[in-house]
Amino acid sequence: MSAAEPAGDRARVAQDHRAAGPTVLRMLVGAQLRRYREAAGISTEAAGYEIRGSHSKISRMELGRVGYKERDVADLLTLYGVTDPSLREPLLELAEHASAPGWWQPFGDVVPSWFEPYLGLEQGAVLVRVYEVQDIPELLQTRDYARALLAARHSEAGPEEIERRVELRMRRRCVFERPDPLRLWAVLDEATLCRTVGGRATMRAQIEHLIEMAELPNVTVQIVPFSSGGHAAEGGPMTLLRFAEPELPDVVYLEHLTCALYPDRASDIARYRDALNRIGVQAEPPDRTRAILQAALARLGRAPRRAAG
Repeated sequence: MSAAEPAGDRARVAQDHRAAGPTVLRMLVGAQLRRYREAAGISTEAAGYEIRGSHSKISRMELGRVGYKERDVADLLTLYGVTDPSLREPLLELAEHASAPGWWQPFGDVVPSWFEPYLGLEQGAVLVRVYEVQDIPELLQTRDYARALLAARHSEAGPEEIERRVELRMRRRCVFERPDPLRLWAVLDEATLCRTVGGRATMRAQIEHLIEMAELPNVTVQIVPFSSGGHAAEGGPMTLLRFAEPELPDVVYLEHLTCALYPDRASDIARYRDALNRIGVQAEPPDRTRAILQAALARLGRAPRRAAG
């Protein structure tokens, strides 16, 4: 397929991605700009000079890490020899939509800058693979469980702020309500079932919800038991997102307390993908998940013994 051929199709694809916000659209525009640049044999340095920027700016644009000015995109297309309006206009339109705010914009006061890109990626992905060590994955959390976790993490926040954070987390679950719902493959360490977040009633409701979600055809949940010993994901929690567009690479997301990392080297992405593949093999198979979760419920159902006297 030539660099020019996908442009019209990409405009139609944009209709499906607009609800996901700007992040995936920026990636689509950036991927197409990179193909045009490479087909024209132009360096990132020369492209940066054309738009009064640097080669690093071109790299950020091609990775979808920054917004687009219409003038910059138009100048780059001219530099790359893309003069046919039927090729230019769809990409310029895509770039315009890529600058529109995402649905989460009203929650800007509780969304750190390093997390906002992930929201767009999550909303635009077709598959999310996640390994969690101590908490139930956010897309599978109940409102009460999420509230207890967020209150513990943001101890300085008042009730109103906590509720806004909870609401944002609940709104993210709209990915399961799309005509083509997100496919989620979650591997959980057994510790996530043993940590009684929010009290027994909250934890019980959370596990019951997890059982319901695991029954959905687009959701796979596996458990890594303590008895499995060492495993492929010893490095900690990780998330990998995949998109419908084959030219878009998988994205790895690693969250820390005050920041997040998005490793983008192909070798790093392959390493995390391999770790998720291997942890999926080492975990209990999906058909064992319900029994494991039922056993966790049974443990929660036992009332604590009272001391005699």
